[in-house]
Amino acid sequence: MRIGIYPGSFDPVTLGHLDIIIRSSRLVDKLVIGVLINSSKNPLFTVQERVNMLKEVTKSMPNVEVEAFEGLLVDFADLKKADIIVRGLRAVTDFEYELQIAQINHKVNPRIDTVFLTTSVEFAYLSSSVVREIAMYNGRIDELVPKEIVDKVYQKYKDIKKSDSI
Repeated sequence: MRIGIYPGSFDPVTLGHLDIIIRSSRLVDKLVIGVLINSSKNPLFTVQERVNMLKEVTKSMPNVEVEAFEGLLVDFADLKKADIIVRGLRAVTDFEYELQIAQINHKVNPRIDTVFLTTSVEFAYLSSSVVREIAMYNGRIDELVPKEIVDKVYQKYKDIKKSDSI
């Protein structure tokens, strides 16, 4: 059984992420979406909220699982018995960073390879940080994130504004 890991913060999941999930799920028997718990970042959504959003948008994909993890990606991949790590590339600048990470991951665990998928052209500009910026100012994000989470993103900012005014 070929198992792949698609890691990320997914804060929030975008249509670009979903594009990579759909395409990579066709390449493996099982795809584990690894939601990174990163103590050095201050995410908009909690880890559990991100996991739940990803489960919601992938519920029709029987070979996709979603799980939070912390620590080294190669250790998580080894734990899940993954053969490959899937990474999406939007631009050449992504490649430089991702190549370095892929090489060190392979050095740490030579059994695991990294597969790069280029983002579909319509999502090449898209990132979670762009979505957060637009949503913070109540801009339209319905063409940037899966429809199931549009209201969740707006509600998160409403909740933040409400708690800031208390």
